[in-house]
Amino acid sequence: MSSQDLCKFVVEGMQEKKALDIVTMDLRDVEHAISDYFVICTGHSDTQIDAICHSIEEAVQLNANIHPWHHEGKQNKEWILLDYIDVVVHIFRKDRRDYYAIEELWADAQSTLVEN
Repeated sequence: MSSQDLCKFVVEGMQEKKALDIVTMDLRDVEHAISDYFVICTGHSDTQIDAICHSIEEAVQLNANIHPWHHEGKQNKEWILLDYIDVVVHIFRKDRRDYYAIEELWADAQSTLVEN
């Protein structure tokens, strides 16, 4: 399975639960990048953030038969990270996304806003 395909399944899981401001960041040409892609989105509430996380896990499991290698933030639901090695998923609450500004930290990456 390519990292591009995995990225597509992650985005589908986000769209299923109406995630906001979905951005894919292609890190393959960025020196010292930790993965091929970051996929970032925002949720309105703890409930939506949790639903987005579960939807992504289901979409990836169903289509690629892959579980996250690591995950963080499921308890506080401010910033959930799902690490699929080649694709790292970030699900943010709006204020946390603004605060951490990952898109700015990895500004060398090619970013694409996904149309809903």
